[in-house]
Amino acid sequence: MAGRYDPNPFEEEEEVNPFSQGGKAKSSSQPNYGVGAFYMTVSTESLSFSDHVYLRVISTPSSNPGSVAPASNSKLSPLSPEPADFYNPTATVDIPLDSGKDLKKKELELQAKEAELRKREEALKRKEDAAQRGDNSEVLVASVWWSAGIVIEEKNWPPFFPIIHHDIGNEIPVHLQRLCYSAFATLLGLTLCLTWNFVAVTTAWIKGGDGTIWFLAIIYFISGVPCAYVLWYRPLYRAFRTDSAMNFGWFFLFYVIHIGFVIFAAVAPPIFFKGKSLAGILPAIDLIGGNALVGIFYFIGFGLFCLESLLSVWVIQQVYMYFRGSGKGTQMRQEAARGAMRAAF
Repeated sequence: MAGRYDPNPFEEEEEVNPFSQGGKAKSSSQPNYGVGAFYMTVSTESLSFSDHVYLRVISTPSSNPGSVAPASNSKLSPLSPEPADFYNPTATVDIPLDSGKDLKKKELELQAKEAELRKREEALKRKEDAAQRGDNSEVLVASVWWSAGIVIEEKNWPPFFPIIHHDIGNEIPVHLQRLCYSAFATLLGLTLCLTWNFVAVTTAWIKGGDGTIWFLAIIYFISGVPCAYVLWYRPLYRAFRTDSAMNFGWFFLFYVIHIGFVIFAAVAPPIFFKGKSLAGILPAIDLIGGNALVGIFYFIGFGLFCLESLLSVWVIQQVYMYFRGSGKGTQMRQEAARGAMRAAF
């Protein structure tokens, strides 16, 4: 009797969705109705092999909650699409930053304010020291100078015997300190060149040279170093410290003369006393055959003058670039015009 009611052996087993509500194709207690018409095959155990029916269902419970269409009268606006790299942790983020020029300008302003505060602290310290010593006149003078904006230059260099005022680290802006040190190196280089020139000429004089060349070597040394400090290094130092266009003008005028002198000394043409008062290349070639020691000394002097020339050309180039870039040329012409008007009236 079992043959009539046996299930269809060729019938495909019904697949069960493990994520559906109610387990194996069982409707949940709260029906979820889908929208629209669809066809569905229903088989029951009570029917025979050939008794299968097709039912057209208009609305039936659905086991898929996602089949419900969204309401057409919703007032919620759709979300905007996400960027393509929204979930990319390595994506770059554009953050507006200040430009390099603005940062450099702010840095220079802060450095200038810091230098001004340092000057005021030094002036106050000098006043306090004078007050502790009981020197009222010095306190009064320091107060007047400080209120008038006059910088009191104390001699502090060289440390073992101070003869000049020199304090690049505290008085020159940070962005100009390297250039100021380079200019000071040319001053020291000129001192070394003229000192070695004096040694070489003295050696040549001892070996039978003319005494006049030794006298000229002394004049070069005694007048060259102080004039270099007064005529071009101190104006440059004050130009960097006070940002004065006229001091830049004085520097350019006399520094060109300085460069011309060191180049002339490196060559030492036989114009004055056969050129042997300067340790250049031409007298070195002339003297190397008669006395090797004197010739070697002159060749060393030639090398020193060449290095001094190269460094001096680099310094004036850098100062000129800063001078043109900072707009000091127009300021210098205006100051020169005002000076001429004052002199005329």
